[in-house]
Amino acid sequence: MHDIKFIRENKKVFDKSMKDRGIHPCADEILFIDEIARESTKKLQDLQHKRNEIAKTMSSLTQTDLEYASLKEQGYEIKHKIHVLEQQKHEAIAKLEHFLLTLPNVLEEDVHYGEGESDNKMVRSVGQPKQFTFDVRSHYEIGEGLKLMDFQTAAKISGSRFVILKKDLVRLERALANFMIDIHTKEFDYDEIAPPALVLEETMLKAGQLPKFEEDSFKTTNGYRLIPTSEVPLVCMVSNEILAEHELPLRYVGYTQCFRSEAGSAGRDTRGMIRQHQFSKVELVSLVLPQNSKDELDRMTNAAETVLQRLELPYKTMLLCSQDIGFCAQKTYDIEVWLPYEKRYREISSCSNCGEFQARRMKARYKSVMDGKNHFIHTLNGSGLAVGRTIVAILENYQNEDGSVNIPTKLQPYMQNQTTICNYK
Repeated sequence: MHDIKFIRENKKVFDKSMKDRGIHPCADEILFIDEIARESTKKLQDLQHKRNEIAKTMSSLTQTDLEYASLKEQGYEIKHKIHVLEQQKHEAIAKLEHFLLTLPNVLEEDVHYGEGESDNKMVRSVGQPKQFTFDVRSHYEIGEGLKLMDFQTAAKISGSRFVILKKDLVRLERALANFMIDIHTKEFDYDEIAPPALVLEETMLKAGQLPKFEEDSFKTTNGYRLIPTSEVPLVCMVSNEILAEHELPLRYVGYTQCFRSEAGSAGRDTRGMIRQHQFSKVELVSLVLPQNSKDELDRMTNAAETVLQRLELPYKTMLLCSQDIGFCAQKTYDIEVWLPYEKRYREISSCSNCGEFQARRMKARYKSVMDGKNHFIHTLNGSGLAVGRTIVAILENYQNEDGSVNIPTKLQPYMQNQTTICNYK
């Protein structure tokens, strides 16, 4: 949600940010609606004051006084004008609120202009892709060859974009989630939370998922939404709260199933586990003081990168350009892991600073020690990591010529010191 005061005082900055995002500059249109709402409010106050004065004067008169009838008529006219103005004010405010809810966050100054993924800038590259002496297989070829990954049965049960994992791959999924959560809780001080997978539509709106991503989420028949990411319930844990300054930062990590309709992705990543309707993810959420959010983004990104470093998976960290950045974010780093079969890096984590954008929607504030006033907190979120895509990366980067897969050294204790995933016949 945008601060209308910011738009009034920084019209050019707001318009530039929208333009860089590929949206037509609209500050003048917003301020025109805002002016209608403000002018209606002022006129209402004047009329209400005048109505009170008339009522006061009438109370000192009798109904037979000549002035009484005239004042009574004026009172009726003012009542009608107030009704019209209240309707006008309500319509203007509703239109302004809807307008602001549909516009993405204002970008940070160091976010560069770009029109898509190809314009993102590499911040760092860690690790070198392994050179294989045999033809590498895709993760789904490996998984199906091991008889541990079943897309056909999943499609029979649920349709396309689902998978059934079996035996060692199920254990690998659980091991990865525990491995990631241990890193984030023990080394980066995140508190583990098990949030609901069903949320209210109001919660989706507060987190910035609605109305923008209406078609991307699944809705139940009684109005709940399946979470597209645990960011939604985690960030909204502080909605409508006024926190004490000393309570911040709050850092949450949650491991959940996530659900996305993948609207608009027809024909993309139709094979394998890259893009599914249901997937598991370890999510990081930070709630911080405004002056600390930029440093917190670097800290969160480091936490996500640490997982890949421990798994010894090559990756790149990218600063997203203006038109590739998410709706709620003002700055985002994507972490992309190397996939040998595709011979390219694919996103495995996205870490974003949302500033006060979500906090305004959900009225999440803190009381400042300095001035005693309530101010909006800043929120951040990041994948730490997408578990399914981490499985993909391990299968492809640690594959052997015989179809088996080595387990990363740091992960082996989480799998009872198992070193290899084989096809046990």
